[in-house]
Parts: sequence; C-alpha cells; structure tokens
Amino acid sequence: MVRLYTNQLQIGYGEQLIIKDLSVEIPDKKITTIIGSNGCGKSTLLKAITRIIPHQAGSVLLDGQNITRENTKILAKKMAILPQTPESASGLTVGELVSYGRFPYQKGFGRLTKKDYDVIDWALEVTGTKDFKFRSVDDLSGGQRQRVWIAMALAQETDIIFLDEPTTYLDMAHQLEVLELLQKLNVEQERTIVMVLHDLNQAARFADYIIALKDGHIVKAGDCEEVITHEVLKEVFHIDAKIGRDPRTTKPMCITYNLLQGETQNKETIYSTVGI
Repeated sequence: MVRLYTNQLQIGYGEQLIIKDLSVEIPDKKITTIIGSNGCGKSTLLKAITRIIPHQAGSVLLDGQNITRENTKILAKKMAILPQTPESASGLTVGELVSYGRFPYQKGFGRLTKKDYDVIDWALEVTGTKDFKFRSVDDLSGGQRQRVWIAMALAQETDIIFLDEPTTYLDMAHQLEVLELLQKLNVEQERTIVMVLHDLNQAARFADYIIALKDGHIVKAGDCEEVITHEVLKEVFHIDAKIGRDPRTTKPMCITYNLLQGETQNKETIYSTVGI
C-alpha cells in the first residue's frame, strides 16, 4: 500500500522550474533517502511534499487526498518535517522545545494535557534525551540537539517523518547515532522515514528505497542495488565510481571515485565518499 505519492509535480521559484513533471511513490513504513548533487531539487521536493512551499502544477496526495486541500492541523498529525537548519531554540529547555510538537492537538488556550505530557516524556525516552528535559537546548552538543529535534517531531505522533540532511554539521559518531535512531523508529514503530542525505554510503546502508535526482527529475528510484551503481552515479554526480560491498551489511558502497574527464580541471583521484 502506498499512502503518499506525487503526480506530475512541478515546483519552481518565479519562472525557474526546479522540479519538472516528477511522479514518485513513497513506500509506506520504509526508509526512503533522496540523493543528488547540490541544487538538483532535493530540499525543494521535501518542502513541496510537506506543503512548506507551493507547487506550480501536478499534485501531492496523502491517503487519497490532495494535501493542498487538507486542514493544516490534520496534515500536521500525519506528517512531520525536520528542516536542514531548524529555527533557533535559544532560551528554551529541551522539554519546552519538544512540547511544540503537540501544537496540532491543542485546543482553546493551548494548555498541555496529561496526554500531551505523556507523549512528550515518551518522545524524550525513545530518543534518549529524557535526562536533558530541563536543560537548555543551547547547552547540548550537536548530536544531542539533533535528537531533541527528532523528539519534537515524534511528539507530533505522525506516521511519516521528513528530515532534510539530518546529519549535517555532525561528526561521524553523531551521524551514526542519529541514523541508527531513525532506523530504530522505522523498525520498532513502523514510522515512514523520508530524508535527504549527501553521503552515498549512509544512504545505501540505511535506506530501503533510494531516489536519485538530477536537474529536478528522477534518474533512478529503487533499492540500493538498483541505485548505487556505476552507471547511475556517473549520470547523477558526473563521477567514475568504483562500487564494492560493505563488509558489515553486504550492501553496495562507493569505495572510491574519479571526476569524469572534462567535468573539472582537477583530475586527481578523490578517496573520500563523504559529502557527495
């Protein structure tokens, strides 16, 4: 069953189209990762699917309903989004920030109910941030702060969570910590996770379904075996990639790559796959 999909979606800023006639299905209760070079439309697609920005043509449908006609609070009970650069939480405690996830359920003067407090405590517990509840968000490390933002998204009690580059600015250990948390939420709670990632090997390791974008259209969508290939990476990133196998997961991984001839004056071999 597919709950969320786009149909001939077009998104742009002014007269410039970023996404062009894009139709894609988001697998339910799976982890989907969107990859592609800078400026290809990854973040724009996420923002349009979650109704942060409007689209010029086509449609986004969730549970058979066009999201443009959906009540805002009803939609916020179905999907949550963690943007690439979350708004400042300066001066807030962890508990206060996570409580913002209860906004779609508040009525009247917006006072929190016992149910709200129970959900907040549950979200803190699941993300391993309960010990930080009364600490200022400003005092947390990058990895801790990212888990708190995820806790806020969980407090919305949505089945679908969108994350735009959730590992940005985190060191390797904190990146893994965040991705393993998202994988746990998917496996244990069957949350549908949709995220943008730059690291190809992280995408291959954690995603059930990968969407490779180039210039606003899909080059390839499928499991990692179908997408993390020499041919797809050549078209999407203009690189000559050497594909091997992750010894831990046996999934395909980019071992090394060269820039294609003619793409840049720098023809040296690059040995890091981080930041693609």
